[in-house]
Amino acid sequence: MPPRQNWFDGWRLFALLSLTLLGLSIWIAGMRGFEVDGVRMVIRFTARTSLMLFCLAFAAAALARLWPNALTRWLRRNRRYLGVSFAASHAIHLAAIAAFAVMDPAGYAAATSLTSYVFGGIGYALITAMTVTSFDRTATAIGARAWRRLHLVGGYYLLFQFMVSFGKRIPDMPLYALFLIPLVAVFALRIIAMAPRAGDSSMRPSFRGSRSENPESI
Repeated sequence: MPPRQNWFDGWRLFALLSLTLLGLSIWIAGMRGFEVDGVRMVIRFTARTSLMLFCLAFAAAALARLWPNALTRWLRRNRRYLGVSFAASHAIHLAAIAAFAVMDPAGYAAATSLTSYVFGGIGYALITAMTVTSFDRTATAIGARAWRRLHLVGGYYLLFQFMVSFGKRIPDMPLYALFLIPLVAVFALRIIAMAPRAGDSSMRPSFRGSRSENPESI
């Protein structure tokens, strides 16, 4: 029997999260008159919301496996929609970065480097690929093996990219170390949850949700 759906499931959850993030981003920028400072605040805000949504999506299967309860089952059932909400958050983040580049070219040049272009570009390419294949039809089109590899490599790449992005700010702003806690926790949870258990199949890391509680759909 499929799990019971409620209002905060599926695409309604995605719409609620995405519209809320968009509205808050506009409000934050508007607080500073849509000037450069406001745009930079949106960049920081969406970096943090992206971190939160990514961690929820990437940890959902592990949490449901280790501590099965109503909340973790809800997370696992909606990881697809949390994942695409993460992609929406990072799309707003990219739009704010583009606005920053147009409004303050000198400041943008000082804040970026060739390395950030390369690794950031890879990250966005993976986010795009993982989002596009977070639908049943596209996931089926590329095949189960390619899909698993994409979401495994993409998920861990983004995890470590978040670690680097937040970690490099710690020398100047020590409180940024707090943002590493959920990332380390997600990594540890996934490693622990991958330990084989009787009757369980291997985990499938993804943003793609499941329509059932069958362990094989993890």
